[in-house]
Amino acid sequence: MINLDFTLLIQLVNFLVTLLVLNALLIRPIREIIKQRADKMSGLVGDTEGFLENANQKLSNYEAALSEARRGATAAREAKKEEGLAKEQELVTAASNEAQAILQASREQVAKDVKAAMDTLKGQVGALAEKATAKVLG
Repeated sequence: MINLDFTLLIQLVNFLVTLLVLNALLIRPIREIIKQRADKMSGLVGDTEGFLENANQKLSNYEAALSEARRGATAAREAKKEEGLAKEQELVTAASNEAQAILQASREQVAKDVKAAMDTLKGQVGALAEKATAKVLG
């Protein structure tokens, strides 16, 4: 059985003194360190969230600028393509006109040559007809 005498009181005082000394030397500093660490972690979490928000904003700005640059490049490419097609059409038209002119000149030259040959043959028809008749008649 437990004896409740003066030693219990001394033990109780000893326990309380030990508790107070441990509280002053160990528990309170550890609680302060834990509190400082928690404050530092929450500060770091806040900084991290700020950095993330800043990074997301910069990424959004970058993507918007990239999209705008792509639209500009596409518009410039389309403009150059249209310009090239117009130049191509211009060159094809010029080449076609030149070919038509050469063809017309060639046709006129051929017509002149045919007319000259016909005139020459008309002048020789009488002589050729006489030779042919002389051969046939004999």
